Amino acid sequence: MGLMHTIAAQIINLFVVTWDFWVFILNIFTPSLKPGHVVPAHAAGHNLIWPAYVAPTEGDSRSACPMLNALSNHGILPHDGKNIPFKELNIKVRQTFNFAPSFCFFVPKFAADFLNKSYWKDTFDLAELNLHAPNAIEHDGSLTRQDAALVPDQGKPDLQLVNELLNEATGTSEDGSKLLTIPDLSRALSKRRYYARKTNPAYTESFFHNTFGSANSSTMLKIFGGRIDDLTPMLVEERFSEHWEPRVTSRFGLTMAAFNGTVLPVEKGVDVKKIGATDTDTKLELQGDGVISEISGMTDDNYREQRAFDQNCVMFMKKFSKSVEMENKIHNTTLFEERLMNV
Repeated sequence: MGLMHTIAAQIINLFVVTWDFWVFILNIFTPSLKPGHVVPAHAAGHNLIWPAYVAPTEGDSRSACPMLNALSNHGILPHDGKNIPFKELNIKVRQTFNFAPSFCFFVPKFAADFLNKSYWKDTFDLAELNLHAPNAIEHDGSLTRQDAALVPDQGKPDLQLVNELLNEATGTSEDGSKLLTIPDLSRALSKRRYYARKTNPAYTESFFHNTFGSANSSTMLKIFGGRIDDLTPMLVEERFSEHWEPRVTSRFGLTMAAFNGTVLPVEKGVDVKKIGATDTDTKLELQGDGVISEISGMTDDNYREQRAFDQNCVMFMKKFSKSVEMENKIHNTTLFEERLMNV
């Protein structure tokens, strides 16, 4: 059973990578969506009009993800955040944020797998995504939440952390609005991981969770354009700003491979060791790459499980890296052809 599951998972991963690649190709050769028309006509948020925001109340289920919580707060997903079909999550995320269909299949399918549920027929509550495990997506060192060992309720943002993140913004848009940039996010993640390790005796860290943390952060750049005026209500109240729409205008949405073009630079720029060098209070023992050398709070079995899971993640990332290289070649060829036509 375990072998068959592993083989099936590898087949699905290969299918998703291939699917994602061809969606990217379609995005190159088809016109982008017009501003103001990114959200489909039949979906909530079309014409920049979002359903009313209603804050969660006692008993409502919420996750560690502000974007998913916003979907429930606006009634796009059930307001109580419960009994959500995985397939419905696929559709609503696709319509609302303009992620590619390959992206919107892979992430809910991954969530169903780590919850030991069926993507095709089961439902989940948002709070279930807060599972703290080696193969789950909730992780220590979040930019908007304290670690689960310190604050078990991951459904609410930590406003101090959110404000610290927003204050990292150094960019400026053409209209003068403040923007978060790739270096800003790398710096914020460096600080957060260092001080999380310092304050959380049960802190855990892995290649997968670090990369996923950078991916979460990168949505602020790709989907929100890094704009502080849009990110503030999303991260503080978990709601859409008035007349907001996704900044991604690709006709078939943001692919995973294209997304990695932001995720990888963000993660590469993280330098925990540099933050530690400026901390005169306590020094943590760090490896050369800035990763904590001692993984606290893990048994030997958990550590081996995490290492095996990380190795699978590395293989998966390599597949996407090859897709990125191929996509860049195609994209550059297309630009060259366009320039020839304009000569």
